Amino acid sequence: MKKVRILIVDDEHNTREALARYLKMSFDVTTAEDGGAAIELLRHEDFDLVLTDLRMPKADGMSVLEAAAGKACRPACILLTAYGSITDAVAAVKKGAFDFVPKPVKLDKLEEVINAALAARSKALPVDDAIPKAVKVAAAPPAEETENKLVLPENSDNPMFKVMEIVDVVAPTRSTVLLTGESGTGKEVVARLLHDRSGRTGYFVPVNCAALTPTLLESELFGHEKGAFTGANEQRKGRFERADHGTLFLDEIGEIDAATQVKLLRVLETRSFERVGGSEPIKVDIRLIAATNRDLRKMVAAKEFREDLYYRLSVVNLELPPLRERAGDIPRLITQFMKEFSEDNGRSVSKIAPDTLKLLCEYPWPGNIRELRNCIENMVVRTVGDTLTSEVIPPDIRERKMLSLSPESSTAAPVAPLEDTEWAEIEKALAICNGNRTKAAELLGISRRTLHRRLQTFSAEKE
Repeated sequence: MKKVRILIVDDEHNTREALARYLKMSFDVTTAEDGGAAIELLRHEDFDLVLTDLRMPKADGMSVLEAAAGKACRPACILLTAYGSITDAVAAVKKGAFDFVPKPVKLDKLEEVINAALAARSKALPVDDAIPKAVKVAAAPPAEETENKLVLPENSDNPMFKVMEIVDVVAPTRSTVLLTGESGTGKEVVARLLHDRSGRTGYFVPVNCAALTPTLLESELFGHEKGAFTGANEQRKGRFERADHGTLFLDEIGEIDAATQVKLLRVLETRSFERVGGSEPIKVDIRLIAATNRDLRKMVAAKEFREDLYYRLSVVNLELPPLRERAGDIPRLITQFMKEFSEDNGRSVSKIAPDTLKLLCEYPWPGNIRELRNCIENMVVRTVGDTLTSEVIPPDIRERKMLSLSPESSTAAPVAPLEDTEWAEIEKALAICNGNRTKAAELLGISRRTLHRRLQTFSAEKE
């Protein structure tokens, strides 16, 4: 796959070469020793991203930005400078810079900005011109942090409509927001939307609290000083510092230990903290959003979660409805996921059979959007042609769908009648297998016992 092309412009030889060596691990890198050389390169070559110093001989970084802005295939631009100021930052953004990174450059910070700039440029380009994804720099967030897609409600009957109304109202404020709801309902997607609509100039920084031990979580949130503990060979900024002027998203907030709860409460009260092993208070301007699928009120009652922290976190409490309560979103989500996975896997799937759509819309989706997304990915990669059909519905979902209609699966709810489409599938499988129920069950992706129950249900309905 074609590598992303980056042009590094800096009159300091050591800085230029150090950045080039580092970025060459993942990108096709070209260097220029001053602004004049960079402008000449831009006249004859195309780049995906330009990383340029501000103060240089012959032509400064602003001139390089202007030259890049004049390209038909406009590269993303990031400005580096040891002379940073608000005035310079504003001027750079007006001339087309994606962001402004001060020297000395922190590689982890630069990695974030590069990936964000490339992602923004890729979205802005036509599909045929979209740049390839970064190979290594700035490891991508875990799948659970990015997998859900937000489908905006179209009418006030959709339970998400009220949620979005509140999002629009509270997004521009500094108030802390607590997102609750079942796993897979899209809490991080809503958190990102809150950040995007907030007007805040910093980054959206997510942290999965359940993925880290208490000791690691403390260091990850607050950073540490050199020598703070074994292996702390250098000073490291934590997520609070990286989210300065932006949004810090704490997912699975119900999993943090008592000691971290105390420290988090103090940050919310004072807007300052100390790094692990440090004593100097560090002031930050952040907007905090937390999320959990646990009932924090019950945890407070059980003395498992601090009551004062709960009230600090839940200034605004948004509960996201499960997918089964907004089934009207399912067709649009399916269309969205079909397009995404077709493009990712070189498929041409663009349609779904009506009976298949009906079955998927009636399935309760206990895993919510995450489960639906995984299901559609599975179906797309197994489909030959342009249409999703019931034959490629994953066996576990097909079987759970059938079991949900079985009299043995629930004593509380009445048994639903066997659907015509489901019976047609069973008849077809039996015909193909010459009446052999074991082989028919294998073909349908269900157990023989489930098939037997469905045949019994059908017989009872006919009587």
